[in-house]
Amino acid sequence: MSGMWGNNLKISIFGESHGNSIGITIDGLKPGIELDIEKISMEMKRRSPGRNDLSTSRKESDIPEIVSGYFNGKTTGTPLCAIIKNVDTRSKDYTKTKDLMRPSHADYTGYIKYLGFNDYRGGGHFSGRITAPLVFCGAICKQILEKRGIEIGCHIKKIKNIEDSSFDFTNVCKDMLIKLRNNELPVIDTQKEEDMRRVILESKQQGDSVGGVVECCVVGIDAGIGDPFFNSVESVISHLLFSVPAVKGVEFGLGFEMANMYGSQCNDEFYYDGDTVKTKTNNNGGILGGITSGMPIIFRTAIKPTASILKEQDTINISDKTNEIMKIEGRHDPCIVQRVIPVIEAVTAIGILDLLKEKEKWSI
Repeated sequence: MSGMWGNNLKISIFGESHGNSIGITIDGLKPGIELDIEKISMEMKRRSPGRNDLSTSRKESDIPEIVSGYFNGKTTGTPLCAIIKNVDTRSKDYTKTKDLMRPSHADYTGYIKYLGFNDYRGGGHFSGRITAPLVFCGAICKQILEKRGIEIGCHIKKIKNIEDSSFDFTNVCKDMLIKLRNNELPVIDTQKEEDMRRVILESKQQGDSVGGVVECCVVGIDAGIGDPFFNSVESVISHLLFSVPAVKGVEFGLGFEMANMYGSQCNDEFYYDGDTVKTKTNNNGGILGGITSGMPIIFRTAIKPTASILKEQDTINISDKTNEIMKIEGRHDPCIVQRVIPVIEAVTAIGILDLLKEKEKWSI
């Protein structure tokens, strides 16, 4: 089933954007894990809509209700299920355009795939709203990984043509990753923040949208994690990343830039730092042969501009089989890059924990 993922940590997501609720079932959590509910709530707020003028005005509290697998403050080891109620829906916005296929949305492909029975309201099951349960799961995984000294964090590398500095590939501070989470627009070079905000608000005023790039880092992970070929670290993380709506590209380390380099320029040379093996550079992004090297895992994710814009666009009427012009109404994000950051961190945490469990089974 397409709504299920995982080998050792199995997850199953469900729900639609304008349905009664959305949710997730998590199977494979070790019994006796104490969950910090406050930390989970903080992660949910980072993704939730309606917090500022940079996002959609739809307001959802995104409070997860745990209905199984959790007792007396700890996991029981049985499947943990949580649901999140949908409250602020305006389904009537979609009724009059239900036969019009919104450009760059999954309306047409979903209509074909599900024989016209798909829930079109707010994108239905294809909506970015379904990432909220993933953030809930990722928040749990983050807590488990943090106890192992593993920290995951992101910053906005680019919004349209405004570009931030990059992480230091060989030396990323955990405190820096934690600090970035508190920022509305998490950037390394704070002077870029206002320029990014300006570009987003300008696109909003024009009835348009912008995309960008998110750079993610995983620090504190040991060497030797990953299972080539088909469960390599890149394979697992990329699989999850491309399951997030609007993700259109992923590169690890220097990625596509390596195509312009000599081997002597992009090879990561080894050295001993005491008893610890390190590399002088980290152009491969902390992964060699699909296995962690012990260096920080670094990757970038390209996020396309929000598909729902207020400008008139050409499309088709699937019922009448005619060409038409449509103007999308409703409440939409002019840019989702800042809101997708906790989602990227979440799916990364899910993937890393699954890989660790493969190596260590029930010890984690």
